Amino acid sequence: MPDPSDNLTSIEAASARVGKLRDELRYHAHRYYSLDAPEVSDAAYDALVRELEAIEARWPELVTSDSPTQRVGAVPSGQFASVRHAQRMYSLDNAMDLAELDVWLERVEREVAGRACAFVCELKIDGSSLALTYEDRMLVRAATRGDGTTGEDVTSNVRTVKSVPLKLLVGGVPSAPETLFDAESGWRVEVRGEVYMPKASFERLNAEQEAAGLPLFANPRNAAAGAVRQKDPAITASRDLSTFMYQVVEPRALGLESQTAALTWLRDAGFRVNPDIKPCAAGPDVHAFCEWALSARDTLPYEIDGVVVKVDSFALQDELGFTSKAPRWAVAFKFPPEEKTTVLREIRVQVGRTGALTPVAEFDPVVVAGSTIARATLHNEDEIRRKDLRVGDTVVVRKAGDVIPEVVAPVARLRDGSELEWTMPAMCPSCGSEVWREEGEVVPRCTNAGCPAQRLERLGHWAGRGALDIDGMGAEIITRLVEQGLLHDVADYYLLTRDMLAALDMGRVKQDGTPVLLGETMAEKLMVSLEASRDRPLSKLIFGLGIRHVGATVSEALSAAYGSLDALLVAAPEDLAAVDGIGPVIAGSIRAFADNAENVDIVRRLQRAEVRTAEERTEPARPQTLAGTTWVLTGALEHFTRDEAGAALKELGAKVAGSVSKKTSFVVAGADAGSKLDRAIELGVPVLDEAELDRVLASGELPSGAGS
Repeated sequence: MPDPSDNLTSIEAASARVGKLRDELRYHAHRYYSLDAPEVSDAAYDALVRELEAIEARWPELVTSDSPTQRVGAVPSGQFASVRHAQRMYSLDNAMDLAELDVWLERVEREVAGRACAFVCELKIDGSSLALTYEDRMLVRAATRGDGTTGEDVTSNVRTVKSVPLKLLVGGVPSAPETLFDAESGWRVEVRGEVYMPKASFERLNAEQEAAGLPLFANPRNAAAGAVRQKDPAITASRDLSTFMYQVVEPRALGLESQTAALTWLRDAGFRVNPDIKPCAAGPDVHAFCEWALSARDTLPYEIDGVVVKVDSFALQDELGFTSKAPRWAVAFKFPPEEKTTVLREIRVQVGRTGALTPVAEFDPVVVAGSTIARATLHNEDEIRRKDLRVGDTVVVRKAGDVIPEVVAPVARLRDGSELEWTMPAMCPSCGSEVWREEGEVVPRCTNAGCPAQRLERLGHWAGRGALDIDGMGAEIITRLVEQGLLHDVADYYLLTRDMLAALDMGRVKQDGTPVLLGETMAEKLMVSLEASRDRPLSKLIFGLGIRHVGATVSEALSAAYGSLDALLVAAPEDLAAVDGIGPVIAGSIRAFADNAENVDIVRRLQRAEVRTAEERTEPARPQTLAGTTWVLTGALEHFTRDEAGAALKELGAKVAGSVSKKTSFVVAGADAGSKLDRAIELGVPVLDEAELDRVLASGELPSGAGS
């Protein structure tokens, strides 16, 4: 086949042809990926791409970052840099039914004082939020939502999503350039929207996973979010993602006065905008659209979980403003949880790391809210009795919050007498040891500390994000390591090698009959994670050991009080109980752990493996002026997350607690503070607002007139 670049005799002619090809390809890509209205065949489009690739290969100096040929090819990233959003990405308040939606509509109409107020209804796409920044029409950054204030830079990956324009189709200078102009980079605009995986793409991806003997993805939302955060952009490109954009961050700078106008601008600029957006003149129109969306939910080619209703006029949006966590001019009408019926086939008992026995329902697989579920926890025997669940029942299942599988109730009228009542076994299903239910507790426990099921749970707990955070070390890999004799306790993690992991038999076979092995890529990832886990803070290690009653907060207190695992293990019960927040029950549990020779042996082996078991004592960066005070944070803060505010208080020596008591020194109350604020008022604990907290953190001094 002749090289299309052969007809070009100079770089000037090549440059002109490249410019024309890129404009044509952007136009056709916009028609295909954003408007679903292609004008040329796939073959014709591919021919244009091949011609452009040939010219760029001959004259590489003509390659630019916005070229359609450059969507894939960035070097895989080792990590994602943090991005602080220029404007906070707010969440939305929810209306859980039409009555709550009416309350919101009535409040808006009341606050706009009789003026005409139109709305825009947008389908709430069940995907992952994105912020895209363009400078001089070129895509320069894509960021995840993160916590709303800070996200992750995923530009290399998002460049592979074909519905995201690398260069905007619109030109010219905005009407108010001073708000969008940066002295170094020129014209800048930020848009926001949702990246998602179509249902058909999700089904195809899971079919490929199954054929390769790999784990299946839970739902399209998780698959899309995971695809955007891949370290290799080529993997993102293979996942067939799409987008819908719905917000211009500085719309007035573009001369836009309404959400309707902003959506039109986004479409004209080359973005994909949802075709089912509906302008609504009044509340009844909003109702009608929400009812239509609920009825159309299953017929759409992508997952939705509600409708976003926005005031159309930006002027009225400005008047309505924001709460500390959400705009007052928008609300998310959430669909009721999707409920399906299925047959409860069995109730199995799951044994946790502390020996707790938990009943789990196993039922015929059913698709609920976009994914297949076949199991749900039943919590405890008393809960089964309360719901009157019997093996063989037809049951109603749903996902609580569209996430967690839940058995709602039996359909008693369908019983035929064959259903069986269930009782908690007297012996542990994992090891056969006696089960004991302590007086006053609802959960029975296995009495055998060497129970194999407890071992799996303890190993998983150690690797979890709240403990040693061994990224990639999931339940399936842990189970295979235990079954193949490579992992017995947490110290064995640090005896694993790259070769051992790469050769791990995953217990599945490919289509050609060969076993599925973990492989070199995953082995390398796990070795990096294992190495990093050796140097986690002492509090994470204490938590990871899984001592009964010792959670994350208690682990932090113990780390601060003792500074090393050796000191903690020899501490007397009365000394442990004297640590703020501990008490005799937790002290007894720690002492029992320390008196067990097997536990001490594990600690010694961890130390020999160079896992850090002591903190380096350093002088605090700031004077400990709040030492001796206890603070509780409640409600939504405008300038901090509660974790950030708590960390800032701890830097000054304060203790941050999760509940209000007579020992609490101060309560900081943000927006929508609840029962903790009520408790503080009841006990006479001083209550501060965010402005007073800001002054304390800036000065390091207690509020005026307050004692310690």
